[in-house]
Amino acid sequence: MTYDRFFSAALARLHQERRYRVFADLERIAGRFPRATWHSPDGPRPVVIWCSNDYLGMGQHPKVIGAMVETATRMGAGAGGTRNISGTNHPLVELERELADLHGKEAALVFTSGYVSNETGIPTIAGLLPDCVILSDAWNHNSMIEGVRRAGVDKKIWRHNDVAHLEELLAAEPPERPKLIVFEALYSMDGDVAPVKRICDLAERYGAMTYIDEVHSAGMYGPAGAGIAAREGALHRIDVVEGTLAKAFGGLGGYIAANADIIDAVRSYAAGFIFTTALPPAVCAAATAAIRHLKASQWERDRHQERAARVKVVLNSAGLPVMPSETHIVPVMMGDAETCKEASDLLLAEHGIYVQPINYPTVPRGTERLRITPTPYHDDALIDALAEALVDVWVRLGLPLRRHALAAE
Repeated sequence: MTYDRFFSAALARLHQERRYRVFADLERIAGRFPRATWHSPDGPRPVVIWCSNDYLGMGQHPKVIGAMVETATRMGAGAGGTRNISGTNHPLVELERELADLHGKEAALVFTSGYVSNETGIPTIAGLLPDCVILSDAWNHNSMIEGVRRAGVDKKIWRHNDVAHLEELLAAEPPERPKLIVFEALYSMDGDVAPVKRICDLAERYGAMTYIDEVHSAGMYGPAGAGIAAREGALHRIDVVEGTLAKAFGGLGGYIAANADIIDAVRSYAAGFIFTTALPPAVCAAATAAIRHLKASQWERDRHQERAARVKVVLNSAGLPVMPSETHIVPVMMGDAETCKEASDLLLAEHGIYVQPINYPTVPRGTERLRITPTPYHDDALIDALAEALVDVWVRLGLPLRRHALAAE
C-alpha cells in the first residue's frame, strides 16, 4: 500500500478549499515593534505586523529581554528535566507565586503552553470529581474543547454567552451532582466578553465550579492586569483561572491558578504536566518580569485601548466591514476563504502589511475574516496606512465599501 497518497489527498483538499496555511517567515526587530523583516521568496522585505498576539509588545520590552538574557547567562538554556526530575528551577517557582498573586489565588501551576494547560487542566479537574458533568460554552477555544473531550465525562454545550440556556442545563442536573462550567473571559475571534457575574451567580445557585480562560485578557484588563473577572469584581468567585504567558506577557507557557488543593491535585495527577520538560529558567524569568511590570504600569493598557479605539474609528470611517467589538480585537469580515486569503496576500506583497487570514475551522465557514490586533506601538501613521491599504485591496477585489451608508448616518 502507498500511504503517501492519503496525506497528499488530505493536503489537496485544503488547497481546494483555500484553507491551506502558508507561514510567513518573519524576523521581528527588537526595539522596533511592530516592524519586522519578512523573508519573502524574493528576499528580505520590511513589514508591519498587524495580527500579533504580543498585544502589549512585552516581548520586546527591555525589562523582559534583560531578565531573559541575565538568567540564561547565569543558569543556562534549558530546564534539564521534568518538574519532578530536576526541572523545578527557582525562576519557575517565583513565576508561579507571581501568577497566584496576580489572580488572588493560593497557588498556580505553569504548563508548557496555554493550549496544554486547558487540554490537561480541564480533564484532570473533571476526572477527580465523581460523576462530573461539564458545561461548556459553544464558542470555547479548541484547547478547551479538546480538554472537555479528553475528560471522558458527560458534557453539555450551552449557546454562546446565553446564561438562560446555561441555567436550563444546570437546573436539569441533580443538585448533588458535581458540575464544572468552562468558558472564556474574552473570545478572541469576535472580541466579545463573557457575562462573568451572571455565570458566577448561576454557579453559586446550582453548586457548580467555574473555570475561566483569561488567555486573551490576562495582563490587559482589570486591576494590575488580573483579567476580565477582576475587572468585573468577580475574581474571588472563580474557582480556576487559566491563562497564557504568550500573549500580553510576551513570552511562552500557560498556567492555572486556584486554591492550593486544586493546584496540588492537578500537579499530582495531570499526565500533561508530569511527563513533560519544564519551562527553561530564562523563559520563566522573562514572564515574571513582564507580569511585575504590568502590575505596576497602567500605560500599556491605557494606550492599547486608545489605539484599538482609533483603529475601529478609522476603518469604520473608510467604509470597511468592521465587526462590532468592545475589546482590543478588531475583526474585519470577509465571508469567503478564497477572498480572505487573496486580501491577506495583497496586503503583504504590495503594502508590507501582515494580517493573517482567519478561516475554517478557527471560525465557521462563511465568517472568514482578517483579525487585526493593534498594540500600543501602532502609531497614527501606521493606522492610516493600514486603512488606505485595506481600501485599496477592497477595491481591487471588487468588495463593497459602506461609505454611502456611513454618510447617510
